[in-house]
Amino acid sequence: MVIYTEQDKYLDRAERLADELGARITRDRSDAEAQDVFLLIDEEGIALAGGGLTLRADLTGMLPRIRTSNLRGELLVRAAKIRGAMQNAAGEQRVLRAVDATAGFGEDSLLLAAAGFSVRLYEYNPVTAILLEDALQRASQVPELSDIVSRMELVKEDSVKAMPQLGQLGIVPDVILLDPMFPARQKSGLIRKKLQLIQKLEKPCADEEALVKAALAAHPKKIVIKRPAKGPYLAGIRPGYSIEGKVIRYDCIVPPSQPM
Repeated sequence: MVIYTEQDKYLDRAERLADELGARITRDRSDAEAQDVFLLIDEEGIALAGGGLTLRADLTGMLPRIRTSNLRGELLVRAAKIRGAMQNAAGEQRVLRAVDATAGFGEDSLLLAAAGFSVRLYEYNPVTAILLEDALQRASQVPELSDIVSRMELVKEDSVKAMPQLGQLGIVPDVILLDPMFPARQKSGLIRKKLQLIQKLEKPCADEEALVKAALAAHPKKIVIKRPAKGPYLAGIRPGYSIEGKVIRYDCIVPPSQPM
């Protein structure tokens, strides 16, 4: 990985990222563009670039979707709802806890946090995690997002290894979200190209069964799986029920003894 920046004021940041990634820094644009992909640091933050495209994680584009009137209609928010879970055994209000096991650029986690969840985001790919971390930092400076982002905790780990250990940390999730990458269909050419840029960093989930088993090992009340509307069940596991949209479907697994 190469990190490119034109301005001296970003060199300290570039050096920290280079240490984290084991990358090298270049000030030569042609050198950077000769790479398959590279990281760009500029006044807007950190971006992934390559092939003439620039991709930046940016949560501000989610502002219309997190308005109260729109948030209630979000399929994910509906899928993550757990009846009666907002109260503890004493009848007191409590904050629901969600785990986003495949965080990506954090848009789904933002929806859950906006709906009141405390969200633990797992991202194992170090470059994707850096892009997401940058997006969270920038979003924390936006008044409409700062409170929501304060409920989002990024963990740079492989969730398949981490989820079975959550109980040792005293964490019992109410909801676990699984969104393994799937091929984009019915998308514009530009969106497809940007997804291809991401896929140069991350490949679709190689072991779907391991991902589901790790989620079950965390003993959540519900597992919500994001799938293409007409796509197969993840790991061939039939959900208890699904919430369907035109393009996306959320399959919901409710482990035994857990209320819907």
